[in-house]
Amino acid sequence: MAVSPRAQMQFWGIGLALFLAVLWLLGSTLLPFLLGAALAYFLDPLADRLQRLGLSRALATGVIAIAAVLVLVAVLVLLVPALIEQVQDLVIAMPDYIARLMAFLGRRYPDLFGEQSQIMQHLSGAEAVLRDGGLTVLNQVLVGSLKVLDFLILLVVTPVVTFYLLLDWDKLVDEVNRILPRQHAPTIRRLAREIDTVLAGFVRGQLSVCLILGAFYALALMAIGLQYGFLVGSIAGLVTFIPYVGSVVGLVLSVGIALFQFWDDKVWVVATAGIFFFGQFVEGNILSPNLIGKSVGLHPVWLILALAVFGSLFGFTGLLVAVPVAAALGVLWRFLVERYRESALYTGRLPPEDGAP
Repeated sequence: MAVSPRAQMQFWGIGLALFLAVLWLLGSTLLPFLLGAALAYFLDPLADRLQRLGLSRALATGVIAIAAVLVLVAVLVLLVPALIEQVQDLVIAMPDYIARLMAFLGRRYPDLFGEQSQIMQHLSGAEAVLRDGGLTVLNQVLVGSLKVLDFLILLVVTPVVTFYLLLDWDKLVDEVNRILPRQHAPTIRRLAREIDTVLAGFVRGQLSVCLILGAFYALALMAIGLQYGFLVGSIAGLVTFIPYVGSVVGLVLSVGIALFQFWDDKVWVVATAGIFFFGQFVEGNILSPNLIGKSVGLHPVWLILALAVFGSLFGFTGLLVAVPVAAALGVLWRFLVERYRESALYTGRLPPEDGAP
């Protein structure tokens, strides 16, 4: 007996509700497993490529694991201490920047930025807070973040989960394929391939763009001697994951610092801005078209909305699932629109009756 479409919708709706409930209740517990699954998905094409070169799946997974450990150690030893040092220096220097900005605005625009104006009072309050408790607030934020993420558990569990999922990734995909409902298996496979195309094009491609731009911004800003250039470049590269936001954030931070540092030599301020304009040009005309492509179909506004909603509901765990869910919903929406355009509701033509010519 065939299962009615209504019963199928009820079944999948209940499944989606249970998934969201589990994600909400066990978000922090599931975090290392979701992160491990994301890393395994990201690394699976590399493992497949190593297999095509003649390595077994186990050996390919081992090679990737060793390389990942070496990269992680290098990052922890070389990059993280430098980032922490520059963050601390920037927090210490921020009150002086605000004081100099207040003095400049007071001299240049005395009517708008006088000592009794609301703007100056707010700036004075911010300066006092940063001067008295900037490092304390920073330390509290760092410590709180580590507690929220359960950093030690992530450091131990995530690599183990990634290793075993990467080792058995193809088997897991085959197992999921075998349990698909036979009536809808071709449609589900088609949608899964489209979702995989979106994720592969966006996540893997965008991560490559982030790494390339982050390295370029950091090295270029350090080359011109900008203070905290490594920190600003790293932040700009990281936030590039959200289209256009990384360049804007990096431009504002770097030019703001450059104005204080190179006040008497404006050419370096222009050079600082030029670095980000050049980076944005390279990203839009070279990196994104080649590494991400134009057929991904994941609109920046839709991505930002998904990150905001899932991050608010499920915390950091929600951020991990936001992009896959956004990609899946985008593919499902295009599929529904395609079916709608084939329906009588859109065309205005009723389907022919059985036996009709």
